[in-house]
Amino acid sequence: MDDTEETYALRAARDMRRKILGDAYVDAATADPAPVAAEFQDYLTTTAWGVWARGGSLGLRDRSLLVLAMTAALGRMEEFRVHVDSAPRTGVTDAELDELLFQVAAYCGVPAGSAARRVVRAARAERGEGE
Repeated sequence: MDDTEETYALRAARDMRRKILGDAYVDAATADPAPVAAEFQDYLTTTAWGVWARGGSLGLRDRSLLVLAMTAALGRMEEFRVHVDSAPRTGVTDAELDELLFQVAAYCGVPAGSAARRVVRAARAERGEGE
């Protein structure tokens, strides 16, 4: 990949990250002025968000559902919460998220599904929504 392609790929990944997570989240995540912090954020953006920006046959909703399932399965509840909060921007409905929890519990274990359920309940409560 030449410098122009690399710059375009990073720009596309940055744009996708902001589109999905929102400006406030990305601004906070990239606020550390240390050079290594900026380099680390570029690495994360290029790696993780480059996958979202690459196109292909998966849409944003599908990618979001996959990330939600994988982060829940791995017990990465902080990251799961970030993606629960951004799920409406990708077209994931509350009903789909609820159904995903059953899949996680069945295939990844009840503790993973239960922990993810608690995160979803907390997120909805903070949005002022009930079950």
